[in-house]
Amino acid sequence: MNAARDTGFPRADAEHDFLRARRRQVLSRLANWLRREPDDVNIMLPFDEVVDSLGYVSERRIGLRVIPLNSIVGSVDRGRDFDRRFRPTSGRVRERWERLALAARRGEHIPPIEVYRVGDLHFVIDGHHRVSVAYALGLETIEAAVTEVHTKLNPKGIRYRGDLIVKDYRRLFLSRVPLSGEARAAIVVSDPWDYAHLGEHVEAWGFRLMQSEGKFLDRATIARRWYEEEYLPVVEMMRQAELVGDRTEAEAYMWVAGERYRLIRQHRWDDEVIEALRARRR
Repeated sequence: MNAARDTGFPRADAEHDFLRARRRQVLSRLANWLRREPDDVNIMLPFDEVVDSLGYVSERRIGLRVIPLNSIVGSVDRGRDFDRRFRPTSGRVRERWERLALAARRGEHIPPIEVYRVGDLHFVIDGHHRVSVAYALGLETIEAAVTEVHTKLNPKGIRYRGDLIVKDYRRLFLSRVPLSGEARAAIVVSDPWDYAHLGEHVEAWGFRLMQSEGKFLDRATIARRWYEEEYLPVVEMMRQAELVGDRTEAEAYMWVAGERYRLIRQHRWDDEVIEALRARRR
């Protein structure tokens, strides 16, 4: 990030800083439109929606930290005044923005901002203008009072607002199919609706298992046994038969399970089923 130019006239430089930041915001919006980027590509992530999608667990204050500016991806309540890179979206914030930029250029102390931390992501509670000015001045870090929020799901993979839909459906899936450890990490699909379909599939599998064994099984037991007795053996057969393709293994499992029932109206797995599915793919 290039440092802002210093002409020796701090007030004029602060004014130019704001105009440059606004111009970059407008050009970025135009470029996104020309590239036909998704509408949410340049919008801040809303903290409440992110935490709701991931599942709130707890929070704790961890004090002052120096954090990377590019780790700040969202806001608690000021998403309209700045874009994803904290460039002003209108002239409404200009007076306060230039006052802070002037203070920073004069070397005056700028108080730390206040943020929530979710994984490696930060969301501004207080200090949006300070973050925006820091970006405009070419800084790479900023001092912040951090409150760490723990969630049921890891926020890894969240880039845009649309990604929250996948996380939300995954959270719901794991509440229905409470996998843990390696099994939890292994089940990944791209389409959020696939989590809903897979959840129904596992619940149906668990119901048939309870009927077969004549006893009640809780969700955790069904999830573990489905993964060990159904999912892993089927995925291994699919690998050997080269039926996975460019999908995730969970997506391939869903496809092959659906095709199996359409072809033979059975819930069994054997070489005959795999061969029928291989022929179906051709």
